[in-house]
Amino acid sequence: FMAEWWKQLYGESEGKNGIGIFPASLEYTADLHSMGQYVQDGPRKLYETVVSFEKSLTSFAIPFGMGDPDGLNYLAGRDMHDVCRVAREAVKSAHISGGVPNIGVSVERRDEAGFAELVCFFELACAISGYMSGVNPFDQPGVEAYKKNMFKMLGKPGT
Repeated sequence: FMAEWWKQLYGESEGKNGIGIFPASLEYTADLHSMGQYVQDGPRKLYETVVSFEKSLTSFAIPFGMGDPDGLNYLAGRDMHDVCRVAREAVKSAHISGGVPNIGVSVERRDEAGFAELVCFFELACAISGYMSGVNPFDQPGVEAYKKNMFKMLGKPGT
């Protein structure tokens, strides 16, 4: 849900006056074969922000599978958080080598404090970015335009 909030924050704050970033989100590793292909080899009209957590709240070792049905027994005994970290770094390295601009944001833990750090960071970064782009990051004229039309079409009194 953090990515949905991030898209709303940047979309409303920067998407005006014909400028601003287009916020989209991908969940790695789930999106690697679909959207990861686009990021790696598609046109260079985006940049990537990778959020990572240094420590896991839980820890578990990957189990050994009898007969190795999925071909993943080479990972048996490894910590899942460590495997996810390696996957993140491998993807990040490939994307950077492929010319994808990349921003890394790291917090210590995926907990309440880490969440608060991310919210503060992105809200401040968004406000600064908006002002640097010459837009007011605290208004939403595009949203007001559709709401005005919708309320009028629905017959809301006073519109």
